[in-house]
Amino acid sequence: MQQIWSPWRSQYIQSFSGESKDEECFLCTAAKSSGERDAELLIVGRREHCFIIMNRYPYNAGHLLITPYRHVGEFSEVTPEELTCIMTTLQETTAILEKLLKPHGYNIGANLGRVAGAGLPSHIHFHIVPRWNGDTNFMPVLADVKVVSESMEEMHAKLHAEFLKAGA
Repeated sequence: MQQIWSPWRSQYIQSFSGESKDEECFLCTAAKSSGERDAELLIVGRREHCFIIMNRYPYNAGHLLITPYRHVGEFSEVTPEELTCIMTTLQETTAILEKLLKPHGYNIGANLGRVAGAGLPSHIHFHIVPRWNGDTNFMPVLADVKVVSESMEEMHAKLHAEFLKAGA
């Protein structure tokens, strides 16, 4: 059996301090913020029951999270309205990423529970990761470096503009 190492994930792991009862999760902070802080918080779009935020530790350029405004961690507790909005937004997001980035495919999913890989298990969120042929290369293996080809600020500006055009 071969093992695949992902040393670039150490930055993310080291940043995780766990949630305390007194500390609000970053998704709730973002959900409650005014639109004026969207660029700072990396929010690219807001919809009726969910919003779209860039992942601060992306696997690839355009790695987004779609999450309900409400702090809910159990999939069974997501309301039909929230679920419909999230799924519609996932569909909308793939169209926007297709237009802007032209990926060859996507990874879409949710990590439900800490043992499943959820870094924030108490606030459900869905990942959408654009993928390209050859997007995994020697850099992470040999140099402990993950290459993301565009700055967070540039990517935010492009995505935010497209989500605004797409409307609520």
